Amino acid sequence: MIKTVLVVDDSASIRQMLSFSLKSAGYAVEEAVDGLDGLEKAKAGGFSLVMTDQNMPGMDGLILIKSLRALPEYAAMPILMLTTESSEAMKAQGRAAGATGWLVKPLDPQRLVEVVKKVIG
Repeated sequence: MIKTVLVVDDSASIRQMLSFSLKSAGYAVEEAVDGLDGLEKAKAGGFSLVMTDQNMPGMDGLILIKSLRALPEYAAMPILMLTTESSEAMKAQGRAAGATGWLVKPLDPQRLVEVVKKVIG
């Protein structure tokens, strides 16, 4: 069965790069343009992993992660945070919100696929 990744990022070019890399590695990808869109799509279900940007208009990545963790089907699902911010304080906030892992942009497509394989196989 093909695993589906929900990619949440307000940057179209980042979404394209993530989608291309993940699809090339055999994953299905659903894209969301911001946190609110991501939450709505996540509620429809069917995902193995959620990847979210931190800095987005409307609802940022931390709020999205907290919102997802409140839903039973996302209580244990891997959620990766993608961000240009790599400070320890931000990582601590991400962990506190429930992020499984942290990827710093700009992202190497090969590294991205390695992390996804490690997290969901």
